Amino acid sequence: MTDAILDVAIVGCGIIGVNHARAIASTPGLRIVAVVDEVPAATARLADLVVDELGGARPSAHAEIESIPADVDMVVICTPSGSHVELAERAVARGMHVVLEKPLDVSMERGRRLAEIARDAETRGIRISVISQHRFDPGAVAVADAAHSGRLGRITSAVASVPWWRSQEYYDSGAWRGTWELDGGGAVMNQGVHTVDLLLWFLGMPAEVFAHTALLAHERVEVEDVAVVTVRFESGALAVLHATTAAFPEQPVRLAVHGAQGTGIIENDQLARLWIDGEPTDRSADWVPEGHRLGDDRNPQAFAEGHARQYADIVESIRDGRASRVGVPEALRALAVVRGIYVSATTGSPVRIADLIDGTVDDTNVRTGGIA
Repeated sequence: MTDAILDVAIVGCGIIGVNHARAIASTPGLRIVAVVDEVPAATARLADLVVDELGGARPSAHAEIESIPADVDMVVICTPSGSHVELAERAVARGMHVVLEKPLDVSMERGRRLAEIARDAETRGIRISVISQHRFDPGAVAVADAAHSGRLGRITSAVASVPWWRSQEYYDSGAWRGTWELDGGGAVMNQGVHTVDLLLWFLGMPAEVFAHTALLAHERVEVEDVAVVTVRFESGALAVLHATTAAFPEQPVRLAVHGAQGTGIIENDQLARLWIDGEPTDRSADWVPEGHRLGDDRNPQAFAEGHARQYADIVESIRDGRASRVGVPEALRALAVVRGIYVSATTGSPVRIADLIDGTVDDTNVRTGGIA
């Protein structure tokens, strides 16, 4: 494929849509030509930002996907999580590539349907990618390379913690926040899903989860603000995940991967420590290129830089006719683990991930806090 510019429509013009606009504008090969939202004021604000801050031509504004120009190449979906698959299906029906903000959706049933849509779309040259920008962080790449190459030895375990704080005002700021229907979950689904994805990338296929969840520090919320999880992988490795939006003041995300010959530790999206090949020397400085510290991903500039790395891969995949590095299969596994956590916390029993992926286990009737 040629290096022609890909025209992009952003669907969902809230905070995430704005941040994606910044990332797209910083990625060669992409151009924002349309913005979509059912709220006219939201499309107007994002269109103004494209012109005033990003230096682009003013994009056209639309209320639905079906009204955007037919020659748009890529649709980027930044709406509440429970609407992702429906909107992706509508974009693919128009022959457009799709980029979904994480998570894939909040329903395994819809996720499985999107997997079928993606397989069919691929035969027609249409790509569906899911944002998982931390797989492109230099620190994460270094740990994955050490794990996959065997330099950590046999991977034995991992410990991940997402100790964040979200105020009551955060949950009150949108009617969809903190709901099972559209938010799909709380501290795990929204704040912890990227860390779940990295655990899967580092340790491989998950086999089973066992979890407890609770709502302890917020009101008028259906979902959890604390979760503690154990994960057993097909390799035999074991992991512990802690995710919360009830830790004040919040602390950096930390993920440690332990092997028989080494350990890799990521803190605040950076490579903090890396021991390899059975040597006691910290090799962190040797593995991450200078100038690649991104900082907290909630900072708009850091968000744009991190996402731009993944957008560059998406552009390349479309031009080369290959799958992007993070597509529906990878995102479906991460969604299965998150939904498995909620099913386990509801039933008080371990849950096999394969049963969620193939539909053996119904994942819809979940609740916070376990057995009533």
